[in-house]
Amino acid sequence: MVSYDATSIRIGIRRPVEADCDEFTALAQASRAFHEPWVDPPKTRERFEAYVRSRQSPSDDGFLICERATGKMTGVINLNCIVRGFFQSAYLGYYAFSDFARCGYMLEGMRLVTRYAFDEMKLHRLEANIQPANHASIALVTKCGFQKEGFSSKYLQVFGEWRDHERWALTVEMMKPFGS
Repeated sequence: MVSYDATSIRIGIRRPVEADCDEFTALAQASRAFHEPWVDPPKTRERFEAYVRSRQSPSDDGFLICERATGKMTGVINLNCIVRGFFQSAYLGYYAFSDFARCGYMLEGMRLVTRYAFDEMKLHRLEANIQPANHASIALVTKCGFQKEGFSSKYLQVFGEWRDHERWALTVEMMKPFGS
């Protein structure tokens, strides 16, 4: 029986472990065309093991989104650069695996992770930086109550190229009207 950090009717979120490597890398490899040019998830054992280790630091956390009925991984949501103290904030990174795209799993997962981040981790603010042409990602954060805060030119390097991003944010106060 899998232990989840939080659940909805269809999905659960849990931290990745090294035993997830084969399934994860197979899904990432099968989703290569779907992910480009937005994200480059771990596709090798070495990169996956480094990813799992990186999620075990105080400044980074991550969740697999899994179907509760089958346990299959449907996507990932990471909390990056967690800052405590007066800021209590983190940056989000996320992606679905191609076989599970447009099924609503990311929406359910984002709602679970944001609620977990605010209620359990006691964060105050989450920020997602999204390439302007990534309409699916913008639709996701909009449905979850994020507000567009601005535009950052050449903000992040993706696939070796500096890309423009829009800044979207959600605070604990903004989350309340949207529920979990």
